[in-house]
Amino acid sequence: MLEEPEVTTVEVEATADEGEVSADELKATADAVEVVATDTEAGFIEPVAMEADPFELFAGDTGVLEPEARNVLVELLRRRYLFASRNPERWKALLEHQAIIESRLHDLYVTLIIDRDRGIAYKKQVRSEEIDNPILLKDDPFNRAETILLVQLRALNQRGDGSEPIRVDGEELESQALTFFPESAGDIAGIQREIRTAIQRLAREGFLVEEAPGRYRITPLVEIVLTVDRLTELAQWLTTPLSHSAARSEARQITESGLGEDQDIVALENEVE
Repeated sequence: MLEEPEVTTVEVEATADEGEVSADELKATADAVEVVATDTEAGFIEPVAMEADPFELFAGDTGVLEPEARNVLVELLRRRYLFASRNPERWKALLEHQAIIESRLHDLYVTLIIDRDRGIAYKKQVRSEEIDNPILLKDDPFNRAETILLVQLRALNQRGDGSEPIRVDGEELESQALTFFPESAGDIAGIQREIRTAIQRLAREGFLVEEAPGRYRITPLVEIVLTVDRLTELAQWLTTPLSHSAARSEARQITESGLGEDQDIVALENEVE
């Protein structure tokens, strides 16, 4: 008796083509294809769907923050303050990504303070006796003229009821600041230049907004930097007779100690080294 010939794969396929293919046969074929595909890809990393990939913005990018969150983080590191009124898009992104941004700053031993009522956000260096952490943000204290102007701005702002911003002329600030310098200091022209330079710096830092040439609006930042108690203390110090050089020295010591019970921004320790 002749042996039945072995049926090859090609013959099976040919046989299937000659008649109808059952559902069971189709399922078996699909299972076989799946097994082959799995065996072929063994040892390789499975591809990740595009929606699950991190935001790759440049070659080799391993960052996980969304572009908006990255931009806010860079803005906070570059600048001392972030104002909601000046940059509403950044402010919105900050609030949306607050938790992850705070986490990234904490990795650098820096904390984030957000004053939602005034629309101001800023960072602060962690300084603790419990940990020996490196310092990222440098101190940049105000000089006497800048401190005098800050006290003036805070006092003026305190007179308002908060419904409307307080506005002031640059010449008025300059004339008032001059009264805090002793006559023995001499070089009135030099002191005037120092005061004008101080006004320009406070405008750059966000304490003043120049709405017209020589006309400024006081921002809520002065309320954050100078508490009422600290304002009283500094006002008393400024009325104490001092030589010009001694005043500069003491101004640095006071500003380095900070203006406020919970922060020391007046030393402007908010710039990266």
